[in-house]
Amino acid sequence: AGRGEFRRSVQAVFQDPFISLNPRICVGNIIAEPVVVNEPLPKAQMRERVQELLRLVGLNSNSSNLFPHEFSGGQRQRIAIARALSLNPSLIVLDEPVSALDVSIRAQIMNLLQDLQQQFGLSYLLIAHDLAAVLHLIMNIAVMYLGKIVEFGPSENIYKNPREAYTRRLIDATPKDDLDLIRRRVAEREKTSLPS
Repeated sequence: AGRGEFRRSVQAVFQDPFISLNPRICVGNIIAEPVVVNEPLPKAQMRERVQELLRLVGLNSNSSNLFPHEFSGGQRQRIAIARALSLNPSLIVLDEPVSALDVSIRAQIMNLLQDLQQQFGLSYLLIAHDLAAVLHLIMNIAVMYLGKIVEFGPSENIYKNPREAYTRRLIDATPKDDLDLIRRRVAEREKTSLPS
């Protein structure tokens, strides 16, 4: 596959929704831009695609003429997710996608990402320090320290039996409420993976 095919199949959602969207472009054009650049559609079809993507991420389909400053942080991240979905990618790189958001919004965005993953068979490469977020979406974890992978394996194994001191420090730095959530998720995954 050439560079163009790679660009269509791999998209990204960045950490800060307040700076990742161009403030001078309306939301409809922000979402449409990857399609316009890579595989242009007729105007009416493009408008329908943008409205469909807005609905997919839980936003009003009539909000395409608004500008980023008219949305909250969580809504802006939904717009960034819609933009990433616009080319039907197979892989989305998520760079700390919820770290800039209010705690109350983080779970909503993570649930949206999980729903979209299941609906479209997406693969995610999630870059994060937040182990609760990682375990919510990711089956395998690679722990990096000083630019090198120091531990790799299924997320439950890494959480339950960390081999590296750095991994243990990451787990120890996780807030208690998030650790409780991780424990519940590990228990749920173990139940669903047991042979019947």
